[in-house]
Amino acid sequence: MRKVSLVLFGAILGAGTATVATQTHLLSSTSAVAASAETYRQLSLFGDVFEKIRTDYVEKPDEAKLIEAAVNGMLTSLDPHSSYMDAKSFRDMQVQTKGEFGGLGIEVTMEDGLIKVVTPIDDTPAARAGLLANDIITQIDGDQVQGLTLNQAVDKMRGPVNSPVKLKISRKEAKEPLEVTLNRDLIRIKPVRSRTEGGDIGYIRLTQFNEQTYDGLKAAIDKMSTEMPGDKLKGFVIDLRNNPGGLLDQAVMVSDAFLDRGEIVSTRGRNPDETQRFSAKSGDLTKGKPIVVLVNGGSASASEIVAGALQDHKRATVIGTRSFGKGSVQSIIPLGGNGALRLTTARYYTPSGRSIQAKGIEPDQEVLQDVPDELKGKDETKGEAGLKGHLKQKDTEERGGSSAYVPPDPAKDKQLIAAVDFLHGVQKGAANTAKTTDKTTEPKPN
Repeated sequence: MRKVSLVLFGAILGAGTATVATQTHLLSSTSAVAASAETYRQLSLFGDVFEKIRTDYVEKPDEAKLIEAAVNGMLTSLDPHSSYMDAKSFRDMQVQTKGEFGGLGIEVTMEDGLIKVVTPIDDTPAARAGLLANDIITQIDGDQVQGLTLNQAVDKMRGPVNSPVKLKISRKEAKEPLEVTLNRDLIRIKPVRSRTEGGDIGYIRLTQFNEQTYDGLKAAIDKMSTEMPGDKLKGFVIDLRNNPGGLLDQAVMVSDAFLDRGEIVSTRGRNPDETQRFSAKSGDLTKGKPIVVLVNGGSASASEIVAGALQDHKRATVIGTRSFGKGSVQSIIPLGGNGALRLTTARYYTPSGRSIQAKGIEPDQEVLQDVPDELKGKDETKGEAGLKGHLKQKDTEERGGSSAYVPPDPAKDKQLIAAVDFLHGVQKGAANTAKTTDKTTEPKPN
């Protein structure tokens, strides 16, 4: 069984949980530390309790589920990010981190118990079949969608490449429901979105760190550098707001894209010999252009690795609100065909040696958004420090969450406006400034 390289961010952001990770170890009797006699007596107690439940519970229990619940209970008692993943959850995590799957190419959400199309993805079966935003999916292969969860509906639409699926669609403008049959295709989640701001600023939004992230970032930088050659391109805004994390190696590669040298991040486990250091290689894809990184209370784990590395090297100015503060590393430990363990095995540290666990990345320039009245009080994440059972930091003041609100209209996005204004006024080589404070204040693909 090969080693996998992952980092897991287990914070709940919005509707789901995101994952990031580091090196994986396989379970092995040779690597286990001998347990004490008292430990074996406790294991005997567990066996006695299990047997009593199995034989005397009022209804015949599912023994496999009992074992799974016991394992998961043991792991979740450690910290909020350690857990057991059954075989399906493990497969789902692998799909998420790989960033590609057999599906139709639509982003969907649940609204009033109905599955609603947010947008079809360009050049996918859904787009070619003419599906539109706001279409309501009422049936999948003849089965009613109402009553299913969003995940259940997505699972029914995903499947092997080239396999057919029939959808019944309700469209506001159409009198009769529409029926379309689509063949599933290989769908790649695009974690990078880019555009030009103000005619001379490259804006790059990273939504997650999957296997496609670095390549998408490089393509976006190359495209905008070609479209705005020489001095016309004033700099880049890297938007990590509400990015819950992803793969550690991608976080390292994204950081390295803007650095020529120096440490990016280190991970330190229980034993000193488990320390790992990741360093930048020569070559800055932006050729030294000024960088602003946007973060908020929804920026976690791999996002914090990137923001912390660029901040410590004074390569970027960080603008926004304090990040989530998820500074621990989880290893994914496959269990044959029985799923996998997600186990916290290390903490990570920025190049200057600071841990952001339960503290977060403080922006160089704090800019608060104007939050709509109906969302006030609901826009802040708890942060790592607000999670029950989180790892404590010795001699470090913990900090709670911050606002994770981003206005849907860029014209009202104060953090983005501040970033663009900053780049319009910055001189090359002055990417970082003293901290100031401006007191003016995602759908599921299948």
